[in-house]
Amino acid sequence: MSTVRSEKEAVVAEIRGKIESASAVIITEYRGLTVQHLAALRGQLRGLGTEYRVYKNTLSRFAAREAGIEGLDDLFVGPTAIAFVDGDLAASAKTLKDFAKTNPLLVLRGGAVSNKVVSAEYIQVLADLPSREAMLSQFAGLLLALPRNMAYGLKALIDQKEAA
Repeated sequence: MSTVRSEKEAVVAEIRGKIESASAVIITEYRGLTVQHLAALRGQLRGLGTEYRVYKNTLSRFAAREAGIEGLDDLFVGPTAIAFVDGDLAASAKTLKDFAKTNPLLVLRGGAVSNKVVSAEYIQVLADLPSREAMLSQFAGLLLALPRNMAYGLKALIDQKEAA
């Protein structure tokens, strides 16, 4: 009996470690998805720096509490999988959302971002954000436009003063 207990403690420690090292966790229900569907989803997420794993709900609840996240207990019911996000959170959320569109058996339940519990709706909003690369590109474009626009404004002001 102590071997079973120590195995469970080891799994709880493993889950807790993954939660603590991830920037976010997204909890999903996968009831009715085939092994092939789950493998395809895992592959897509792995490319984004996200690990998608199935653990026993009871052990996941203990691990979340040990990691200092309260309020996830209600999400660990039925067939549940956890996405441990280390990469681009918006891209991982988008991948899960897009997968759920073509595979309605996958249901986003919610999760935690920076140890704060978030709803499924919050995950949906994150999924609609542009990727990190797209946002950086937009920001770089803005930074390039600022000095140019300022130069045009100064030139117009100088021209106006000279005309007066």
